[in-house]
Amino acid sequence: MTVNFNYLLQKYLTNAFNECILVTQRTFDMLNLKQIDFYNLNGYLSIDNVYSDSQIKLLSDITNEFVEKSRLVTEENDMFSFESDHSANNPRLTRIKSPHKFHTIYEQAMRDEKMLDILEQLIGKNIRLQGSKLNMKMPGGGRQVEWHTDWGHYPHTNDDLLAVGVPLDDSTEENGCLMVIPGSHKWTATNHHEDGFFVGAVDIDSFDIKKAAHVTSNVGGVSIHHVRTLHGSAPNMSDKPRRLLLLEFCAADAFPLKGLSTSWDEWNKQMVRGEPTIQPRLEKVPVFFPQPLRVEHGSIFGVQSNLKKSHFSKSK
Repeated sequence: MTVNFNYLLQKYLTNAFNECILVTQRTFDMLNLKQIDFYNLNGYLSIDNVYSDSQIKLLSDITNEFVEKSRLVTEENDMFSFESDHSANNPRLTRIKSPHKFHTIYEQAMRDEKMLDILEQLIGKNIRLQGSKLNMKMPGGGRQVEWHTDWGHYPHTNDDLLAVGVPLDDSTEENGCLMVIPGSHKWTATNHHEDGFFVGAVDIDSFDIKKAAHVTSNVGGVSIHHVRTLHGSAPNMSDKPRRLLLLEFCAADAFPLKGLSTSWDEWNKQMVRGEPTIQPRLEKVPVFFPQPLRVEHGSIFGVQSNLKKSHFSKSK
């Protein structure tokens, strides 16, 4: 009899993750009115103690396994994006793409009931996964993310979308934590074009960077930002990696203006709470369409590489 050890290991880890949810010793309450008002006013929120230490350890251990696998990969593929100096001896990932498709542990985190309870208070009871990614900033200058809005990359029929950041390492100013411009989700459309091409980042002179807020967070907590909130993050100047699981969600009646990237049935499998709909909700929302591209790229890092000058250049 042939034993599928990989299947058994994934099943064991999934069960362990579920046990972590059940036995966590932390108490957690849903958002209070003050937190909801803060999010509505500022377009972001930081919440402590959403995931248990055991849940984070499982996520961290599996992520380390993916880093080890990346040593055998030399070019960007459907799973990995890299820094230019990535090598087998010195793996330098920038991203694991759609990690929930490659391991059930990430999907369990995506469907965590406590986290979904929070989202329901912000975007309603019918919730769909927009996408997932695990961003990594390696020590000693791991790649920055230029100032942008997620809305600039994937506008929808309404803006009930948000991103949840689940840090696998404490996010600090030194290692390149999330930075946001409070209240920017209420601005008119932000243009992510340069010389007529979509570059996935705004003009650095189009806003006052002195108003930026650093959103630090500890493992177990999460950050949330609205799809139209202007944000970015500096390089990791610490001596340790900064790993962040990003889970993007939308209300079920928010339909992508660029069209579905998958089949209708597969799209509806991305529902994480409530029911899908065939009726998009149309709101008067400002949009610059994310086209044309200078060169087709598979990630924000590739798109932003066409920016003439980084927002985080030392001369800035």
